[in-house]
Amino acid sequence: MERLRDLAATSAVLERAKGVLMAVTGCTPNAAHEELTQHARDGNRTLLEQCWLTLGALPPRTQPTAPAAAPLAALGSVTSAGCPGSAGSPPAGTTDLADVLGRIGRDLVPVGSPHELAGCLLSHLAPEAGADAVMLYERLPEGGLGLIGYAGIEPTLAAQWRHVPPLTGLAALDAVQSGEPFWLEDLAADRTRFLLIGDPPERWLSRAWLPVPAGDAAHVALGVLRRQGGPFTPRERELLRAVARLCAGRLRAFDSPRNGAPGDVAQTVQAVFDALPGATILLTPLRAPSGEVEDYRIDAATPEAVDVLGRTGREMVGSHVLESYPSVAGEPLWQGYLRALQTGRPFEGEPFAYQDVVGDVPVTATYSVRAAPLGEGLVVTWLRHDPAERQKQRLADVQRLGNLGWANWNLLTREASWAAQTYAVLGRRPGEGPVPLEEVPSLVLPEDTGPLTRAIDGLVSEGRPFDVPFRIEAPTGVRHLRMVAEAVNAPDGTPVEVHSFVQDLTAQRSAELALVESERAMLLQRGILQAERALAARLQHALLPLPSKPVRLAGLRVEVAYLPAQSGIHVGGDWFSAIELPDLNALFVVGDVAGHGIDAVATMAQLRFTAKGMVSTGSSLTGALARLNQLLLHSRDSQTTATMVLARYDPDRHVLAWAQAGHPPPLLVRRGEVRFLDRPGGMLLGAMSSPDYESMELRLEPGDRLLLYTDGLVERPGEGLDAGFDRLAEAVRTHGSGESGSLEALLATLLADERRDDVCVLDIRMPLEGVQDAAEGAADG
Repeated sequence: MERLRDLAATSAVLERAKGVLMAVTGCTPNAAHEELTQHARDGNRTLLEQCWLTLGALPPRTQPTAPAAAPLAALGSVTSAGCPGSAGSPPAGTTDLADVLGRIGRDLVPVGSPHELAGCLLSHLAPEAGADAVMLYERLPEGGLGLIGYAGIEPTLAAQWRHVPPLTGLAALDAVQSGEPFWLEDLAADRTRFLLIGDPPERWLSRAWLPVPAGDAAHVALGVLRRQGGPFTPRERELLRAVARLCAGRLRAFDSPRNGAPGDVAQTVQAVFDALPGATILLTPLRAPSGEVEDYRIDAATPEAVDVLGRTGREMVGSHVLESYPSVAGEPLWQGYLRALQTGRPFEGEPFAYQDVVGDVPVTATYSVRAAPLGEGLVVTWLRHDPAERQKQRLADVQRLGNLGWANWNLLTREASWAAQTYAVLGRRPGEGPVPLEEVPSLVLPEDTGPLTRAIDGLVSEGRPFDVPFRIEAPTGVRHLRMVAEAVNAPDGTPVEVHSFVQDLTAQRSAELALVESERAMLLQRGILQAERALAARLQHALLPLPSKPVRLAGLRVEVAYLPAQSGIHVGGDWFSAIELPDLNALFVVGDVAGHGIDAVATMAQLRFTAKGMVSTGSSLTGALARLNQLLLHSRDSQTTATMVLARYDPDRHVLAWAQAGHPPPLLVRRGEVRFLDRPGGMLLGAMSSPDYESMELRLEPGDRLLLYTDGLVERPGEGLDAGFDRLAEAVRTHGSGESGSLEALLATLLADERRDDVCVLDIRMPLEGVQDAAEGAADG
């Protein structure tokens, strides 16, 4: 044993020294071994002494960068004679690299695992090469890769990428197979050629995969991942190649196999575990250079042990605790493991709930854990709590929440058993005991006895299952129940036992009856509303007849359009008037009464006829609006409001005087220009007792076009009025600014979607002078 321990120690130091020479000089492992052997013979030293001298030539940690050339030159004098391609001193321009490699080589000496190796490399490569993560993959016998060490990534991500099958387009595997490094420096191009590690891959914009060692003997891939994009500089590439050579010697120097079975102890424990029941694992602590426990490696596991990723037994061997249960770190269980290692006394934890996410589904389980020291490791056993009492409680909760209960009858022994909820559903006291199966129909209302009796007879005689609704009389009233039953048959097909459940459907049935009643009421109300709509529509058509073609009033061409809303069943209160007054002037009115239905139509008719009468008898436009406002205020429904535009056209002066009460402004089209008229002051009708109304005048020119309209033409749900005005102006500019612009085409463009309100439009046009004269001559004739 002493000889074997000496041999192991010598091998570890030899591999470390070879790694230093490979990193500094770039020589092969065989050349580094020959160089050390030759210098040992020349100096009359043992090979172990020569290795320690070589390692001792590394610069100390606290030495600044500038003076680092002297010890490295001494190292060069030791190694210059036998490594092919090496020189007696570092090449020009690489002194700083030699200093960096010297520090890395010195810090790798105490490293004891690939996981620690990755952490050590990241601490050095982060400032020197911008590295954010380091990964070490080992080539597996079956051709894939296994993750043996990592730093800078989460344990969950490491667990996802722990085993990589022999896929094409995987840079790490390609680097091991080819023996050449792969530099992935363009994420957009690289993701089309390679399967990129990461979740998401954009987390690392550039990465490098280097074989360890280089050439055909490569069996490990060193990955350096960076969040920064862009290519690696020549200095960074040279540094990473040297670090890969340095890692080759260090990986061979590890005293325990990398698959996580540390020597004969773990193998013996695994042999014992293979014959044990229950869930038990052997944990070996993984310590940082400071001695602090960073993680635990599973070195043996019983066949019934399973982790959250679904691995069982020996499949778990070699994995780390934080890979499967990352949230355990720092928890009481973790602290209990540490106390067991420190004190040597077993740790028994209180039952705890652990929750993780498997396949996007949260999984929660309750465990009790015991950890006992064994050598340098821990034997951990755990018990998942899921006793029969918990199952019974779950069943009771289901029955209570579903308001149902199970009932069983043994047809041979005449024994019956009911759940507690069954008594509550059937309205019986538990002290009365269960009712025999053939007597169950006696519990229901007489009119429901027949169907249930026939169903039970068919079940007992022929084994036919049934699902039968019935009613019972309870102190709170009639309750609606449902019974579902099936038979368990003997080998000869004879029913010997009945399994069933009864469920209270009173709430559901009450909801169904309420729904039916509600539907009946809705149909009745719908009929009433449809009748009201038909009546209002007939009334509206009688009060507001539409001309079939354009008409001429006072030398103006007038076209009218009225479009009812497409949604709803109510008729609106939009209306218009276009008449010739006794003094040969023309009156134009467009109004909109708030609300729908018969009341709105009646108010519309009242305003329409009153406005025509007032203006026809000489009232001014503003005076007519003031009187109409008082009319609405003192009407039967004082809450009714309306908007209106009143316009009077004098054909001798070609002047249109107009006033408005809270109505959208008219739209004027003149010589291809489209604009809205500035509105005179005026509050909507029925809003206040004494509003002020103003009037304005507009001189019409030949070719002018004036649109008076209700708000249904411009309003849209969820949209401001300004957007509606802009849409109207653009449509008129596009489809109706010329002499031949059609009102029908304009409305088809604006009202292509469903209308939620009625639309009323007066299209007033002054003909061109020649056309107007011809029309007047025809009228005189």
